[in-house]
Amino acid sequence: MNKMVIAAVTTIFVTTACQQKSDGQESRTAASLPIEVSYPIVRGITLTREYPGYLEADATVEIVGRVNGTLKSKEYKAGTRVKRGELLFTIEPSTYEDAVKQAEASLKTAKANLDYSRNNYERMKMAIQSNAVSEIELLKAGTNVATAEAAVSNAEAELHTSKSNLSHCYIRAPYDGYISLPNYSTGNYIAGTNSPVKLATLYKDDIMYAYFDISDNQWLRQQYRIDEIGKEDYITFTLGEDRYFSRKAKMNYLSPDINLSTGTLRVRAELANDDHFLKPGSYISVVLPYEQIEKGVLITDASIGSDQLGKFIYVVNDSNIVEYRHIVTGGIVDDTLRIVREGLQPTEAYVSKALLKVRNGTRINPIVQGATRSISSPNNETR
Repeated sequence: MNKMVIAAVTTIFVTTACQQKSDGQESRTAASLPIEVSYPIVRGITLTREYPGYLEADATVEIVGRVNGTLKSKEYKAGTRVKRGELLFTIEPSTYEDAVKQAEASLKTAKANLDYSRNNYERMKMAIQSNAVSEIELLKAGTNVATAEAAVSNAEAELHTSKSNLSHCYIRAPYDGYISLPNYSTGNYIAGTNSPVKLATLYKDDIMYAYFDISDNQWLRQQYRIDEIGKEDYITFTLGEDRYFSRKAKMNYLSPDINLSTGTLRVRAELANDDHFLKPGSYISVVLPYEQIEKGVLITDASIGSDQLGKFIYVVNDSNIVEYRHIVTGGIVDDTLRIVREGLQPTEAYVSKALLKVRNGTRINPIVQGATRSISSPNNETR
């Protein structure tokens, strides 16, 4: 009887223990944390670095008055675009018109004197054959011809100068471009003969140049090649704090020397401005590539932690166990992604959120792209 009671008690105890063990395993399984995980994105990457720069127009021309006189008119609207050859200013031309007329009259007189001198010289040459004139008279007649020729040359030069001065009374645009406010109002006296007087500024902006400086160490480290100069779409630049404007450019100048004061090289990039949107003097950010990676491994930057050993992530193995792993990282891509140079394979999943809820050895219930699933057979396609 006692043996039967002991056997019954033992059976109940073992059954209860097994039940408790089974319940504990189910409890631990049920307690696995739902944690969001991701797979690395693998794609080609072009690493870049930004430099501050500024824009200049293809040509910046000072429109000047080069003659003396009253500013009679302004023919353009300030801040608008003007065409090459378009009349911009008129400086009182009457004085210079009179000078042209005088120079023309002087030239006619000089030419008449030259004709008379030449005819007289020819008659002298015929007369000397019959000893009607002396050799001295013939020599004098030849000298008069040379003097008359010089007088014609002087009169022609004077006429050219007078016409040039008259043309300076009508100031025209040398290029297509935008023009600034005038520095003088009509009615002001312009004294530009001795020293040209600036009237306005014209910007030829169909082509713009972006200037920026790069340190000599960065230049060597980034291994730029001279054959990249002139390559289309090699440089990207952005405009504005929010980078709402972006355009491609090509590098067309590299300084042949290093500035000893700053330790930098001046670089220039050329870009088209057919829509005339860009303005000279604008500050820009120049994006210059320095490394090309064919298959870069990218993860979200927020999933990376830091400790005394450096950067780390939590990798999820085939058993859904979290493993602490040290990684070597690179630069930021697209503002939110970080390059992983060492420590993570493209087929391995990592904890992308809630890093504080896990630690090395934690079993989790992984959630990939909003769906719970096992990660023992990850998708090998590049994301």
